[in-house]
Amino acid sequence: MSENVVHLHKNLEPADEPAAVTTLTVVPDPVPAPIVPLWVRSGRAVKTAVTHERTKTAARAVVRHGLYTFNGGRIVARRTWDGKTGSRYERMLRAAEAAGNYEVAEEWEERLQRFREARHRRRMDLLHSPVDVAKGIAVGTGMGIGTLVALGVVMAINNGEIKDVITPLAATIDFIGLLIHIVQVVWGPALTIGPFLALLALWAVGSKQQAAPAWALPDNIRSSEGEPITPSIVVKALRDLGVPALRNAIKEMGDAGASMLGPIRIAGCGVEVDVTLPSGVSTNEVQNRRRKLAENLTRHEHEVFITIPQAARTVRLWVADSGALDEPIGPSPLVTDETMTADYGKGRAPWGQDLRGDAAALSLYQRHLLITGLSNQGKTVALRSLALWLALDRSVEFLLGDLKGVGDWAMFDGRARVLIQGPTDEHVIQVTEMVEGAVEEMNRRIQAPPGTVFPALIVLVDEAQMAFMCPAKDEDKRPYGGSKANSRYFMAVRKIHNQGRAVNVLMWQGTQDPTDQNLPKLVREGAHTRASLALGTESQARMALGDKAVDGGAAPNMLRPGLDQGTLVVASSGIDIPAGQAAITVRTHYIDDDAAVAIIERAKALRDGVTTLHAIEQSDQDRDPLADIAAVVGTAERVRTKDVVARLSTLNSGAYGKWSFIDLKRVLDGTGAEPYKSDGVMVVGRDRLARALANRDDTGSASAAE
Repeated sequence: MSENVVHLHKNLEPADEPAAVTTLTVVPDPVPAPIVPLWVRSGRAVKTAVTHERTKTAARAVVRHGLYTFNGGRIVARRTWDGKTGSRYERMLRAAEAAGNYEVAEEWEERLQRFREARHRRRMDLLHSPVDVAKGIAVGTGMGIGTLVALGVVMAINNGEIKDVITPLAATIDFIGLLIHIVQVVWGPALTIGPFLALLALWAVGSKQQAAPAWALPDNIRSSEGEPITPSIVVKALRDLGVPALRNAIKEMGDAGASMLGPIRIAGCGVEVDVTLPSGVSTNEVQNRRRKLAENLTRHEHEVFITIPQAARTVRLWVADSGALDEPIGPSPLVTDETMTADYGKGRAPWGQDLRGDAAALSLYQRHLLITGLSNQGKTVALRSLALWLALDRSVEFLLGDLKGVGDWAMFDGRARVLIQGPTDEHVIQVTEMVEGAVEEMNRRIQAPPGTVFPALIVLVDEAQMAFMCPAKDEDKRPYGGSKANSRYFMAVRKIHNQGRAVNVLMWQGTQDPTDQNLPKLVREGAHTRASLALGTESQARMALGDKAVDGGAAPNMLRPGLDQGTLVVASSGIDIPAGQAAITVRTHYIDDDAAVAIIERAKALRDGVTTLHAIEQSDQDRDPLADIAAVVGTAERVRTKDVVARLSTLNSGAYGKWSFIDLKRVLDGTGAEPYKSDGVMVVGRDRLARALANRDDTGSASAAE
C-alpha cells in the first residue's frame, strides 16, 4: 500500500543540515465484508449439521434398528408361513430343478406330497374335534366335581362336620375366582406392554440376521474385512460373479440357493466348500473369475483357491482366514529334531505345510525333480531342504553343480562327491562333464546283472538355465548349451531322464523364469516332480507344471512375488494331493545357512568321510589309482571294497567306470594295503593306504636322489 507524506511545519534548519521530517501514514478505511443473507447462513448451518459424522451415525442407527424390527417381522412371518404351508418344499424343488439335479427334485416333490397328505388328514380331524372336545370337557368337569365331592365326604367323616363335604369344591371355586381377579389386574398392563415386547422380539430376530442394508450397518460390520464364510455369503459371491446362467439359476432358487453348497469344513487356516454348479455353467467359468470371486468373498486373490474335485460340475473353494497366509509357518523338523534320519526308498522329506496346515511331505524315490520360479522367491532354499533331508541317508551320493556360485551349497563340501560352484562358462563346462559322467555311471549300472541294487545318485544342478543358455563349444564344435540334438548338457539330462530312474540315477534341477530357451520342453516334461514358485504369466505356469495341472486349478502365476516367498505349487505323485486335484500348494519351511551347516554335519557323522571334488578332470590319462583310492576312502577307518569301486566310478567314470574287485585288488597287491576281511566283508583300510603312499613316496625320493 502506498504512503502519503504530509509536512506539518516549515523546514527552519540550515540548508547544509538535514531537516527533521515527521511523517504520517494514512491507512485507508477497510472495505466492509459483504453481508451474507440469512437464508444462506441458515443453509450452510443446516448442511453442516446434516453432513456431520455424528448426524450420519445417528441416522444410520435409526434406520438400522427400524429395519431390524420391520425385517424381523418379515422373517418371523416367512418362517410361520413355511411351517404352515408347503412353500419350503416348493422352494427346494425349484432350486433342484434350476441346478439340474432332477433326482433331488423328485425327492423334494415326494416330500411335498407327503406333507400335503398329512395336512389334509389334520384338517379332516378338525371337523370331528369340536364334538370330541365338548365331550372331553363334560367328562373332565364331571370327574373333577365327583373327585372334589368324594374328597369332601372323606373330610366330613374325618372331622364329623357335614359342611366339609363342599369344602374342596368351594376352595376350587375360590381359586378360580382368584385367577380371574389376577387376570383382570394384569390384563390392562399386558395390553400396554405386550406390543413393545413383541417389537423387541422382532428386533432381536432382525438384529441376529443383520436384516438391514450394508450402508446402515456398524462400521466394523460394514467393512466386512475378514468376515466369516457362511452359505449366504458364498451364494451371493457366486451370484455376483458375472456368469449369466449362474446368476439366473441362483435367482430362481431364491432362498434355497445354499442347496448348491456342500458342508463348509474347517481346513487348516481357512475353510473349504464344494459347489455343485447349475446345469449350463462350466467349471472354467468360475475358475477364470478367481479374482472377482475372492473380492466378493471379501478376500484377496491369493487367499482363494479353486480346484476341480472328482464330482461332475463341481468346484472346490478353499478360502483362507483373512491375513492367515501372511503368517510364517513353524521351523522344519530337520532343525528341531536332531535325531532325524532319512530313508530314500521309504521315507518322505518334511517339506512344509499345505494350505490346511497339515504337514506336506514329499517322496523322492526314483523321481526326477524340477523346481522353477522367478528370481529371489526361495527356489534354492526349497531345493536345498530336500537335499538336506536326503543327505541324512548314508547310502545316497550327490553330484552338485551350483551355477550361481554364491555359497548356497557350500555346506555340502565333504558330503557331496562333486561340488562345482560358479557362474562362468568354465563352470558350465565342468557341470556338463559332471552330468555326462553320471550318464556313464548310469550305463554301467544298466549293464549290471539283473536284480543288482544300486544306491541313489542325485545329480543336482541349481540355476540350470545357465547351462541351457551357455554359448561355449567344445573342440568338436558341439555346444554345451542349447536344446538341439548336439547340445551336450541337454542330451546328458535327457539320457538320465529316459533311463536313470530304473537304476537310481536321478536328475534334480532348479531354474529361474522358465522359457522355451532356458528350459526346453523335453527336459521339463521329463521330471516326475514339478514345482513352481511365483511366476509372471499363465504360459510360464504351463511350462513349469504342465497343462493338466494348470487346467485343474494350479496357478503359480497368481502367487505374489516377494510376499509368497517359499510358497510352491507342486504336481507330483510323491506328495498327497486331494482326490480330483492335479496339484497342491505347499508353504515350505525356511532353513537358513547356519541350520543347513548343522544338518550336514549330522549327515557327515552318519557315514564315512567323503573327499569332495571341486572340478571334473579333463583327461583320464596319467591318473594315480592308489592316490585316488586313498581319496575316496577319505577319513573313514575302513571302507568296503564294493563301496570303494563305486566311489572310484563316481570320481572318474572314464578311468574307473568298468572297474571290478579284481581291478582294485590288482592295484593294491604288493603295496601293503591289500583288501582284508573285517566282520566278514572285504574292506580297504585307511592306515594301510597311508603307509603304502608314504613308502612309495620315500622310494620315489630315494631313486631320484641316486
